[in-house]
Amino acid sequence: MSELVLLKYITHPDSTNIEFYERTGGYQGLKKILTTYSPDKVIDTVKASNLRGRGGAGFPTGMKWSFVPKDDGKTHYLCCNADEGEPGTFKDRLLMERDPHRVIEGMIIAAYAIRAKVAYIYIRGEYGLSIEKITLAINAAYARGYLGQHIFNTDFCLDIYVHKGAGAYICGEETALLESIEGRRGQPKLKPPFPAVSGLYDCPTVINNVETFVCVTHILARGVDWFTSIGPEDAPGPRLFGLSGQLQNPGIYELPMGLSLSELVYHYGGGPLTGKFKAVIPGGLSAPMIPLSGLGVKMNFADLATADSMMGSAAVIALDETASIPAVGRRIAEFFSHESCGKCAPCREGLPWASKILNRIERGQGRPGDVEQLQVICSGVFDNSFCALGVGAAWAIRATLKHFRHEYDALITHQTIPVDDRTNT
Repeated sequence: MSELVLLKYITHPDSTNIEFYERTGGYQGLKKILTTYSPDKVIDTVKASNLRGRGGAGFPTGMKWSFVPKDDGKTHYLCCNADEGEPGTFKDRLLMERDPHRVIEGMIIAAYAIRAKVAYIYIRGEYGLSIEKITLAINAAYARGYLGQHIFNTDFCLDIYVHKGAGAYICGEETALLESIEGRRGQPKLKPPFPAVSGLYDCPTVINNVETFVCVTHILARGVDWFTSIGPEDAPGPRLFGLSGQLQNPGIYELPMGLSLSELVYHYGGGPLTGKFKAVIPGGLSAPMIPLSGLGVKMNFADLATADSMMGSAAVIALDETASIPAVGRRIAEFFSHESCGKCAPCREGLPWASKILNRIERGQGRPGDVEQLQVICSGVFDNSFCALGVGAAWAIRATLKHFRHEYDALITHQTIPVDDRTNT
């Protein structure tokens, strides 16, 4: 992409001020939308853009909005998922801290489309600066009349509240997030019914990611043709990729989907810190790693699925030849074991069991049959856990076993990974 859009103003010293946002076009199209567009027209516009959610699942945004019942007599709610708990992910924090009004404007547009009068921004409590900047932006929007009662003298009213989470990974799952807002323990609920029909307080609710709302703002300002001209047809628009790990140039990069994972980590990431890459995790810790031989895969939903991985949050974590893959597998198991809500036995019991075995292997106390036992545990968790936390954890651990079995075998047999084994990938 030759032009930055999502990141255009993030380095400007006044990027969080409402006056600067208005001078650069912010909120300027909102009056036209609220006074000349019907809610259905807004939904149809977002549908036509083929915007897919930027939080992880990649579900079509306009389609999700269209599931909300019309004229049902219930209060409709909108939620912004700003929990950003997936390890390796840090793009939403940047948007909230440096361009908060664009998030707010996208939420106003979305709330109008689904006929919501109340919206929540669910932010993890550790994001102190994000909470501060978003709160200031909300207050400034109220003062300007962009939020509150009868916005632009229309019948549309909207109040936005910030809800601080307690740092639970599971609250990034939409039904657990809603449970948390309602003051209950953050645990996932059985679907169906889906939140669009019965969500917050048993009322129709839409949950979208921070970056998704920012894209909505640009789609309504620049048009569908502009958005669909960027990237592949099945996943258009700019996307924020967070590059981290053992590479030269970590950071947030705004690029179209469809470029190769190799181009991401070599051209933009600057290559490995040491020697060569061993593997790359393409979408946050729960996305199965892809070995060096597979880095030609295109960064889009379909190609990554074919490669037995996923786009996820587009958090790209690079591992160079100094990385011990069993140690990575152990850390994956430890993290998800700690973050399990405990609702279902496969996740509650299986992940700590896997963590114990992986810790033992890493300490040089591995036993014959440990790898096979790990595969059985992962299959049990993957096939039977209640929500995607267990699925993602087991999927990610299984990828380390699939692509780097030789490292596990070396640790179990020789209590160390020879250099030849580390680089022979």
